[in-house]
Amino acid sequence: MRFNRSLGFTLLAIYLILIGLAGLFGLSFSGMGFLLALLALFAGALILLGR
Repeated sequence: MRFNRSLGFTLLAIYLILIGLAGLFGLSFSGMGFLLALLALFAGALILLGR
């Protein structure tokens, strides 16, 4: 079984991991909201474009 790992899904995975860590352990740093919003935007755009 082969998995097609596109950049969009990789960014989505990183986003979900960061959100999970922030929720479980209270992980926070300056600019985290901006970084997560930017990461979500890029991941969504790349998934829609099929990359």
